[in-house]
Amino acid sequence: MKNFILTIGIAASSMLVLAGCTKDPLDNMSEEESRIYITNHDSTAAFSSYTTFSVADSVAVIDNNKLTEKSLTDVDAAFIAAVKKQLQDRGYTLVAKDADPDLGININRIYNTYSGIVSYPDYWGGYPGIWDPWYWGYPGYGYYWPGFYGVYSIKEGALSIDALDLKNADKDNKIHGVWNGLIRGSGIFRPGAGDSQIKALFDQSPYFKRS
Repeated sequence: MKNFILTIGIAASSMLVLAGCTKDPLDNMSEEESRIYITNHDSTAAFSSYTTFSVADSVAVIDNNKLTEKSLTDVDAAFIAAVKKQLQDRGYTLVAKDADPDLGININRIYNTYSGIVSYPDYWGGYPGIWDPWYWGYPGYGYYWPGFYGVYSIKEGALSIDALDLKNADKDNKIHGVWNGLIRGSGIFRPGAGDSQIKALFDQSPYFKRS
C-alpha cells in the first residue's frame, strides 16, 4: 500500500503568542515569514532509482479548480528555472520531454476565490466596547444599525509542484504522483522570489535526491 507522508514548514523562525491588548504579531510578519511550505510524498517511492527528469515548459493556471491557461510570464519562467536547478543539484539529469524522462514535473499556479456575507448588526454586536457610546457623550446608549449586509470576496493564491513517476507508468497504465510541494502565503508570485521559495521547499525534502 502506498502511504503519503505530509510535511509542513513555516518560514518564520519563531512566533510569539501575546495576550490582552498587545498588537497581533501576525500583523508585523514579512511576506517571507508568512509563507507555509507543505510537502507530500509516496513513502514507497525510491527517489534514488530515478535518473532523468523533464519540466513542463509552461505553468498551468488553475482558478477555482479549472485549468484556465498555460502561462509563461517572467515569474513563471523563474519558477521553472529554480525547479530545474534544485533537481540538477540533487543529481538528476535534465532531458527533453520526448526523451523518456523518469520524472515529469508540473508547476501550477492555483487560485481560489472565497465569498461570504457580513451582517453589520452582528459585526458590531460581536465587538462591544471598541467605541463605547459614552465616548460621543451618550452614556447608557447602545449601537443600532438597520438590517443590511455586506458581501466580501477573497482571492488566495498558491504554487504547486508535482513530480510524476513516468519511469513506471507503463506497468499499470497509470501515472502515479510521487511528490508534491505547495507554497502558500503572501507575495509568492513577486519577481525575484522564486529561487528562495523553491529552495526552501526542496530543503524540506532531503529524501528527494539521486543518491
